Amino acid sequence: MSLPLHPFRPRLLSSLQGYDRSRLAADVGAGITVGIVALPLAMAFAIASGVKPEAGLFTAIIAGFLISALGGSHVQIGGPAGAFIVIVYGIVERYGLANLLISTCLAGVLLFLMGWLRLGALVRYIPVSIVIGFTNGIAVLIALSQVKDLLGLQIDKLPADFFTQIGVLARHLDSFNPVALALGLACTAVVVLWPKAYAMDRAPATAWARARRIAAHLPGTIIALAGATLATVALQLPVETIGSRFGGIPQQLPAFALPEFSWGTAKQLLIPTITIALLGAIESLLCARVADNLTELPRHDPNQELMAQGVANVVTPLFGGIPATGTIARTVTNVRAGGTSPMSGIVHALTLLAIVLVAAPLAVHVPLAALAGILLFVAWNMGEWREFAHARRYHLPYRAILFGTFALTVVFDLTVAVEAGLVLACLAFIWRMGTQFRVAERAGGGAAPLTGVQVFDLHGALFFGAVGQVEDLPGRILPGTRCVVLGMDRLLLMDSSGLEALRQLHRALQRQGVGLRLAEVAEQPLSLLRRSGFEQALGVDSVMPTVAQAVAAAGLAPGQAANPPA
Repeated sequence: MSLPLHPFRPRLLSSLQGYDRSRLAADVGAGITVGIVALPLAMAFAIASGVKPEAGLFTAIIAGFLISALGGSHVQIGGPAGAFIVIVYGIVERYGLANLLISTCLAGVLLFLMGWLRLGALVRYIPVSIVIGFTNGIAVLIALSQVKDLLGLQIDKLPADFFTQIGVLARHLDSFNPVALALGLACTAVVVLWPKAYAMDRAPATAWARARRIAAHLPGTIIALAGATLATVALQLPVETIGSRFGGIPQQLPAFALPEFSWGTAKQLLIPTITIALLGAIESLLCARVADNLTELPRHDPNQELMAQGVANVVTPLFGGIPATGTIARTVTNVRAGGTSPMSGIVHALTLLAIVLVAAPLAVHVPLAALAGILLFVAWNMGEWREFAHARRYHLPYRAILFGTFALTVVFDLTVAVEAGLVLACLAFIWRMGTQFRVAERAGGGAAPLTGVQVFDLHGALFFGAVGQVEDLPGRILPGTRCVVLGMDRLLLMDSSGLEALRQLHRALQRQGVGLRLAEVAEQPLSLLRRSGFEQALGVDSVMPTVAQAVAAAGLAPGQAANPPA
């Protein structure tokens, strides 16, 4: 028996069928727009992750190109993501940069295998409460990580632990730089208030409206970054810049280099590897689903998308890059800018490459407070804060999973949060499914009033979390009962524990001299009864199409009184 492996079939191949000049023009325009948007974000994500800014740019270029060229979505844009900031920072802090590159490569292999083995759909089964909880938790941690640069605090290295971070920040408040704070908040205000082209009239009537629409095509992040850089240079502001901390950005792509690898090191990196792969899969497929809802293009192929993410995360670290995944903000920008195919994502990567090759020397003047201000907006925009206010509308298990995942993400890490969230979600599901199952005695119905028979209907799913009611059934048998009939037309599912509960019920009834018959058994339970041999153990005519036939097979016709057992 062979595994049904998923074929490697990039969406780019099918999207180019019937491709014309108008679509190419739209993709080129969208790609350039997204490339400009990605420029400050790529540098900001890298710096916040504890690596050099060029690592973010290289990731956006290489991974962005590969994810678009090999992925399963028409419009998804890949690159460094805000969700990875906390994860990458923690890995660099604990294991070092070289081991981050190894973890990313290994995570890429896992992602590719997940797609190849058709596991892409499994990511969709993660409850939304867990996704919202860890997303909001990551947003809080991103915002906290930017306090240092926003306030201009003189801290050599910020720890990864939440409470330790707060303590270090508090101890260094005496180095507060009001100029950095003003610059960072000004950048945040510009990004928030800058007009958005997608929210404006496409045919403005007045000259002012036309001017605002033209200006709105320039991303607010670029305006904020350019304005802050010009102010820093012109006014000689006393703030830390990329040049003062990192010495600038290389005006070329890095050379290919294999990180040192050993199985001993790989074993120590198991948890970081799983964390990167899990988060990359969740983020990329959530992003692709968002893109599907914004366009009328064919829906994404989750398995192909995971394979593309895998290839990108294997290749990018070999050039000094960091983990990459699908990015919602840039993907939405691509859709709103008119992108129609993966070509827009390829153009976005080429645009970034051109900027690095031409304008890299200008990056030395970029103030870090400006990037911190931009990331504050990213963190706020990333969180789904309304869900906290709306949580009171939902039942207790949902609230426990939501707030529990959020708290564990902030205090511990994403892996612990998701693991605990999944355990809580499973327990909540088992409890709810167990409460939905019930055994109800039928009054009349298919065996209208008989003294020698009791008919019970099973409702819901008879599984390990609901067997208690079947185990208690012998205590509900009335004196003089000769036969118990179970109506199973509303029993949708039964597992092996449910089957064992029926076996025990059968044995308990036999000890009381009472027969057991099943009627109207649904397809899945019937299949399990036959495969397990329980149908044969019950005997001939013990599993019948209707309750009336089950009663008749016991020698009791509807309306006929039964004699009590001898």
